[in-house]
Amino acid sequence: MTDQGQTEFLRKAIPFAAMLAVEVITNAPEEVRARLAWQEDRCTTGGVLHGGVIMALADTTGAGCAFLNLPEGAAGTTTIESKTNFMAAGRGGIIRAECTPLHRGKRTMVWQTRVTDESGRLLSLTIQTQMVLT
Repeated sequence: MTDQGQTEFLRKAIPFAAMLAVEVITNAPEEVRARLAWQEDRCTTGGVLHGGVIMALADTTGAGCAFLNLPEGAAGTTTIESKTNFMAAGRGGIIRAECTPLHRGKRTMVWQTRVTDESGRLLSLTIQTQMVLT
């Protein structure tokens, strides 16, 4: 599937990702990478990207990884726990997320998502647990 096809698939599967204009860069069982553009209407005071936007990007990439790793016959996946540590403020440009597996089980999966700015500076680190729905 092309990058454009991956982005469209994600946006259909997660309509909220379409609202945020999330763009998929890599979509594979071992890693999902996505990005979105900083926009003023996504900020708090001082032009700082809202933490909820960063968390939504991380959750979206984690859900993408979980979906790609669902066991045969599973109905879907849902986030049951998510922990985000914020390291720095997002103040402009393209914000990137890279999600990789920590645990891929039959009932639960655990994902780590690093969100960075254009310079590669770490903005946040999210660890989330996804439950496999049957």
